[in-house]
Order: sequence, then structure tokens, then C-alpha cells
Amino acid sequence: MINFSFAVFLSAFLLFLVQPLVSKYILPWFGGTPAVWSISLLFFQALLTAGYAYAYWLIAKFDSRRQVQVHSIFVGVSLVALLVTGLQWSAPITPDISWRPSSSDSPIGDIFKILLVSVGLPYFILATNGPLMQAWFSRTYPAHSSYRLYALSNLGSLLALVSYPVLIEPTLTLTAQGQTWAIGYMVFAALAILNAFRSGRTSHVDPEPTAFSIEVDSTPSTAARVLWLVLPACASALLLATTNQITQEIAVIPFLWVLPLTLYLLTFVLTFDSDRWYARTLFTFAFFILSAIVAAVLAVGPTVSPFVQIAAYAGLLFVCCMICHGELVRLKPHARYLTSFYLMISLGGAVGGIAVSLIAPLGFKGYWELPLGLILCALLLIWVTWRNRQVLGFQRMRLNLTLIAGALVLTTGVFIFYLKSATVDAVESSRNFYGTLRVDQMNLDQPDQRAFRLAHGATSHGFQFVQPERRNLPTMYYTEKSGIGLTLLNASTRPAPLRIGVLGLGIGILAAYTQPGDVIRFYEINPEVIRLASGAGGYFSFLKDARGQVQIVPGDARISLEKELADGQAQHFDVLVLDTFTGDSIPVHLVTREAFAVYLQHLQSDGVLALHISNNYLDLRPVVYRLADEMGLSAALVETQPDGDRTALSTWMLLTRNQKFLVEPTIATRVQPRNVDTNRFRLWTDDYSNLFQIVR
Repeated sequence: MINFSFAVFLSAFLLFLVQPLVSKYILPWFGGTPAVWSISLLFFQALLTAGYAYAYWLIAKFDSRRQVQVHSIFVGVSLVALLVTGLQWSAPITPDISWRPSSSDSPIGDIFKILLVSVGLPYFILATNGPLMQAWFSRTYPAHSSYRLYALSNLGSLLALVSYPVLIEPTLTLTAQGQTWAIGYMVFAALAILNAFRSGRTSHVDPEPTAFSIEVDSTPSTAARVLWLVLPACASALLLATTNQITQEIAVIPFLWVLPLTLYLLTFVLTFDSDRWYARTLFTFAFFILSAIVAAVLAVGPTVSPFVQIAAYAGLLFVCCMICHGELVRLKPHARYLTSFYLMISLGGAVGGIAVSLIAPLGFKGYWELPLGLILCALLLIWVTWRNRQVLGFQRMRLNLTLIAGALVLTTGVFIFYLKSATVDAVESSRNFYGTLRVDQMNLDQPDQRAFRLAHGATSHGFQFVQPERRNLPTMYYTEKSGIGLTLLNASTRPAPLRIGVLGLGIGILAAYTQPGDVIRFYEINPEVIRLASGAGGYFSFLKDARGQVQIVPGDARISLEKELADGQAQHFDVLVLDTFTGDSIPVHLVTREAFAVYLQHLQSDGVLALHISNNYLDLRPVVYRLADEMGLSAALVETQPDGDRTALSTWMLLTRNQKFLVEPTIATRVQPRNVDTNRFRLWTDDYSNLFQIVR
């Protein structure tokens, strides 16, 4: 019996450990956008469904001996695949640089292709293990319930997710993580084959009814089968929607990927372990209270503490998943329907993933899936409450329905707020793989202050005044008082022409600093940003009105810079600006030792590397200071306070070997003292980074 338990636990541990590992590894290849995690989750959910479908097919179509033969062949093939990739790459599941996409035209297809090649077959085998082991366990030990193995499986998944950001990520490089995972998979494969042969020697025995089943011998009703699909679909959709909300507003770090998924799995563990963990009335009340709290958080916006936001979103996700999975457990069938039950659960998870990761970005202009998922959860709770009205009694049913109606009103209100923000309040809004963009009008009641602003989620990318005499004035983080304004006005090559490189376009405000003869070269991954900054809609004209030459390079900035070096086209910038960190979801791959080595090859020997590190939740100062020390650069921190007109709060770090520039009075008088101890910070590389340690 212990062999089955350990095999189920280990497969679940490896199944969920590989998700943050591989997703973090490929994140830099797609601009560090939060959508990488959502698309990766969709891939893993789809493959999980395929694994469950395979288990269902294997159990239904073959006798016990043939099941062992077929499955052993599949496990053996997966080991061969792991060996082949291990010989070609630094670790069996971490593809080499040749697999990095050369363009950003089809990120979803590229992500699926990379994941399929790197972990597809081993992940598929791991996905089959849970239902197969439970079916074989029921055949080998007919007097014992196999549903506890499902709880054990989710416990293994839970431990993997918790250990990754706390223990594995801070300790091991990505290469070492991949190698360790591969060793664990080999152990699992041997155990899976052993259990298969042991089960194959057992004659088929129809499993006895378990105490967990509410429909012991009867065929599940159509309504029950629909709920097997819709309840997990709702939970899965809310998992991805909550993850999107948190990572868009706070940071794209494995901890914030793992937390929602951990809570999601914890609800599986609790509800499948015992029915005492889920009480419908209690969780209905909690659903109402937390819906009110989340509605308040969304209404207030990004000024709310990140920890309050995380707690509110995580709490509501936990309650919703407890409702969905708790009601699902009450519909568990007789063990002879076990594989079809799990297949429907996994299919529901995939449906929820497709709805959020593929359909929502095409059909929605904003992140509306969170309130819509909450509305669906409320409607499902009404359905199951009414379905069980005879058990609840009139008084309790009325109380439950009243609370659900209150939560439904709140969540519908949040959805209307989101809809109004994107369609009524905004002049223009759009959404794609890289996030949501919204153009707003500012100061409509003040003609001399009227402006258009571009926002990415809750992050502003700058505004431009409408009045002709103010139209070319730099605004927000880029005014003459800011670190970059001081740099461009006091560059050592002035009055000679400047070559300026900018990673991150925004609305192109820095083009306002160019003089005739200057060249400013923007690198931007989001085609929608390029479209708007180039003048679509007539909102922004910094690029069109620039006095210097403007060049735009589409695609991931670092990949573009590396390609230019490979083609012998070093840009020889006088100033290279990194303006990719103002959004709260920062691209980590742009602040590593290897990335800085690329920047310096494009920079003049006396040039300046300017990093805009204003961020609500992450303190990038120690990371940048540590990199500056490593690369032999002097670092100056310049902070600018808002002036109530066009200057916003900003923090810039200026890195250079040019001491003459740093002692320039206009620069030196603005430099803040270095009061950061970098000794405890490990140098960030492409193989190691840990955003968790710089959360404010």
C-alpha cells in the first residue's frame, strides 16, 4: 500500500514543481509578461486533461495485463525523451538558447511548442499517475477508499508549490533545479512501473462502495455530470483570473504565481480528505464578506497596500474554490465511475483555463474575468443551494440565498465598474498578450491642463498636453528635474549630436529632448504601444514632433540588442535608458549580469546607463547597486518629488564610468547617498534571481 501512496505523492510533487521552474526559465524569452504564467498554466491543464483521458481510456479498454504493458512502454519512452534532451541541454527540461523565439509575433504558439518539447512527455506521464494509481489501488485493495489518495496527491502538489519560492528558488540555479527534477522523475518512473506490474498480477475485483459516495450504485445524473465540469471550470477560471490580477498589479514572481495555485490545491486537499472541512452556510457567509472586501480594494485601486491586496484576493479565491470543490466532493460517484469523474474535473479545469487565457484576451478590453468568475461562482452556489433545498430547510436556504444575492450584487457592481472604466471613461482601450492599455483624458475642466494619458493596468506611462504651447513638454517621470532629464541635458557630448537608446517606448516622451542630428532608438515589445505612440487616434505626437531621428525596433529589447551585436551592429549609444520597470510586473531578465554585459557593449565608454526604477512594491536599488559593482560602474541615485503640474515622483539610477559626468554640479547636487547594504544580496544572473527578497 505504501508503494501506491509514495508514487502518487512523488508524481504530484514533480508535476507541480516543474510548472514554476519551466515557466520562470522561459519568462525572459517573452518579455517577462505575466501572460507567460497564464499560458503555461493552460498548457499544463490541457496536458493534465490529456493524461486523465489516457487513464480513462486505458482502464476502460484493456485488461489489467495489457494496461501494464501499454503504460510501461509510455513511461519508458518518456525516460528516453528525458535522456535525449539531457544530452543536448544543460538540464533535461531547460531548452538551450536555440529554442528562444526570434520574434514576438506568435507568443502563445511558441510557449506551447517549447513546453511540449521540454517537458511534454514526462508531464503527460505524471498527469496519468493519479487516476491510474487510484484505479489500480481500488483493484488491489478493494476494501479501502482510493479517494484519500487524491487528497494525498494534492498534498504533494501543495508541498511542491510551497517549497519552490521558499526553499528551491533562493537556493538553486535554474540549471540545478532542472537536473534535480530529472533525477526525481527517474525515481518516479521506476516506482510507477513497479506498481503497474504489481497491480497487473491482481485479479479484477469490482470496488466496494465507499463512505464518501452519495450515489453509491446509481448512474450519476446529467445534472451531476454537468456540475462535475462546471464547478472545476469556475475554480480554474478564478485561479487564473486572480493570478492575473495579482501579477499585473504587483509583480511577476514565482511566489505570486504559486500562492493562488497553492490555495487552489489546498481546497482539493481539504475537501477530498473529509466532508467536515466544508460547510455550505459558513462559506456562503465568507463569500459575501470577502466579495465586499475585494470590491472595496478594486474601487480604491493601487494605493492599497500590496499585502492587503494579496490577502483580499487570496482569501476570496480560497473561499470560492472551497465552494466549488466542496460541492464537487458531495457529487462524488461510486468508484466504478472514478476515472470519468476525474476526467470531467480535469476537463473543467482546462475549460476554465481556455476561457481566461485564450478567449478573454480576444473578447475583453480589460481584465474582466475576475468579476465574471465571481458572478459565475455566485450563480453556481444558488444552483446547488436550490438543488439541496430539502436537506437545508426553508430558513437556512433563505439565509444562504440572501447572502449569495448580496455577493452577486457586489460582484456585478465590480464588473460594471470595470466595464465603465474601459468603455465609457476611456477614450480608447485594448488588450493583448502583453496586457491592457487605456487612453484617458485628464483635466477636462481645465483647458490649459487638458491632456491624454496612456495607462497599462494601474500604471501610467505618461501624458501629453493638448495645448500647442505645452504639447512638447516632457511630463511625469521624464521632466527636466528627473534623473533622465538631467542626464540628457548634461550629457558629456553636448552640444554634439547624441545617440540615445531607450528600452520601453511608452508614449515616446523622451523624444522631446532630441535636437537636430540626434538619433533616438526605441525598443518596444507591445505592438499596441507602438501603434498609439506613433500617433494612432491623434492622442500622442512626441515621436512625430521630435527634432531628431526616431527609430523603433519591435520585439523584446534584450533579444533585439543581442541580435544586433551578433550582426556586428553595436549601436554606440551615448545614453541607454532602461524604462521597463515602472509597471509593477517587471521583466527580471533585463537586470541580470548577462543583460548588463550586452548593454555595455552597445554603450560608449563614457556613456550613461539610466534605469528608471520607480516601483510601488519592489525596491530595485540593491539589485542595481550590486550589478554596478560587478561591472565596475559608478552608480548615482536621483529621486524627484512631484510638483503638482507635470512632474511625478520618480527614482532613477545613473550608471557610468564617466566621473566627469557625475561631478557635474547639476548632477552631483541631486545624488542621494548610498544607504543600501548589498552584501546580503546575491548577484542576479540569467540562471538566478529572487524578486521575493526585494518586495517592499
